[in-house]
Amino acid sequence: MKAFALALALALPGAAAAQGMASGTRAELRGLDRVSGATTDLALAVGERVDFARLSVQLVACRYPADNPNADAFAFLDIRDTVRDERLFYGWMIASAPALNALDHSRYD
Repeated sequence: MKAFALALALALPGAAAAQGMASGTRAELRGLDRVSGATTDLALAVGERVDFARLSVQLVACRYPADNPNADAFAFLDIRDTVRDERLFYGWMIASAPALNALDHSRYD
């Protein structure tokens, strides 16, 4: 059984909103196999879709603070279960607080 968690090298909207935002073209995501504890890094360009286990992850958009590109960022993701052909998550996920708007599924988090 595989589970999925995302760790983004992207943006925190609270701090970023005051700084002004820039659009990113790429994002680094991390998939986690909760059974084995193994992680897989996923590099995606905006608009690109990549498969991880039975999930399909698409990066729709990403943002980061314009004056501090190394600060936290956030990404708009479309995550689907490829076996069930079902959307599991569609929205913004925040790098430093992924649980704030988390993937909500009985098998994945």
